[in-house]
Amino acid sequence: MQQVKDTLRATVRIGYDGRVSKQFRGPKAAERFANEVKVLRYLQSRNCQFVPKLLESDPDALKIVTSNCGTRIEHLDDARCRELFGELELYGVRHDDADIRNVTYRQSDGRFCLIDFEFATILEPEK
Repeated sequence: MQQVKDTLRATVRIGYDGRVSKQFRGPKAAERFANEVKVLRYLQSRNCQFVPKLLESDPDALKIVTSNCGTRIEHLDDARCRELFGELELYGVRHDDADIRNVTYRQSDGRFCLIDFEFATILEPEK
């Protein structure tokens, strides 16, 4: 497994099978875990194709496993970045951490994707 992030809030690793494991820790870890699971499930129900798919979640371990949405990018025009996060709002979610570090590029279809939804907000009521 390749470790791609190790901060006070989370450790993220990519397995050899391409699946992404995220272990939440630090302040409000359980709350952030629950929010990311809720938002990813909501986006899946809306058929949003440019975010990771939630494959597993373990509330006891505060760990999720998702599909891989490509590699992180280092450069992106500010207007294009705003456009990507704005597109997410069409699916009823505001990211609330709209930064380039949460944008990836999926080479298989040439699509920019968004990751890291622990602070995101669902804008419309769930049905």
